[in-house]
Amino acid sequence: MSTVPTDPVPADAVAAVRRFNRFYTRLVGALDEGHLATEHSLAEARVLYELAHRDAPTATEVGRDLRLDAGYLSRIVRRLERAGLVTRAASTDDARRRHLRLTEAGRAAAVDLEARAHHDVASHVAALPAPDHPRLLAAMRTIESLLGRADQTAIVLRDPRPGDYGWVIARNGALYAREYGWDVTYEALVARIVADFAAGFDPRVERCWIAERDGENVGCIFCVRHPERPGVAKLRLLLVEPSARGAGLGARLVRECIAFARSAGYHTMTLWTNSVLASARRIYQAAGFQLVEETPNRMFGHELVGQTWELTLR
Repeated sequence: MSTVPTDPVPADAVAAVRRFNRFYTRLVGALDEGHLATEHSLAEARVLYELAHRDAPTATEVGRDLRLDAGYLSRIVRRLERAGLVTRAASTDDARRRHLRLTEAGRAAAVDLEARAHHDVASHVAALPAPDHPRLLAAMRTIESLLGRADQTAIVLRDPRPGDYGWVIARNGALYAREYGWDVTYEALVARIVADFAAGFDPRVERCWIAERDGENVGCIFCVRHPERPGVAKLRLLLVEPSARGAGLGARLVRECIAFARSAGYHTMTLWTNSVLASARRIYQAAGFQLVEETPNRMFGHELVGQTWELTLR
């Protein structure tokens, strides 16, 4: 016999959220037979969107991030294949895995859906007086920030695209200035790190991950070669946007970085940070890093204590 769980949330709060859900699904036409006046369902449109914004993901990755049942996703993919919009190809690393790619027709369909979605949302916003636009956007950001904290499955880790390196530099400069009062010399340091990475990038032993949620960058991390110590990788530029904090994204980025370093053959991973970055230090400690050196210094406009941490990978 099934039972309804008892939740420690007031009934009126639950009712308000459900009422908003019913309103919004009606507003965006989520229940329409053809999403945005096309032949595609909303689920098919979401799959096409994911494939248009990723580099040949597997069905497992798409299903996990969209929270789609494997059987349901398989039926969606088959329909898109029959329509000539999607192809599946075996992975070169594991024949059991299938990578999904859009065909030329599939990419055209994704572009059309994107244009229709843009027009649909623009029409709703345009119906409001201009002074109400900031209020609407602020309210939506608040909902996304509060409810998104517990939903890391909505965050995709991907390779950088054009423009992402500039974002890494800008967000590091802005966030560290706002949260720690660091001056522009920190942003200059980040710019040099990113420029060196991009100029000498070796995909066999180096990697950058951009964390993205619904088309917005919310985090990053880099794994690079140590310039003076063969076999040693450096973890660099871990960043998590405030809107994505509190649900383990930082730890997830660090785990990805460590796993890649191991697979690339490094025997040790090192990182440099400052003692004031308490949240980051907790993540590094939880991942197994050990503090090996501390050095007082003046940088970024402050008296700081630089720290070197290391992790044995094998």
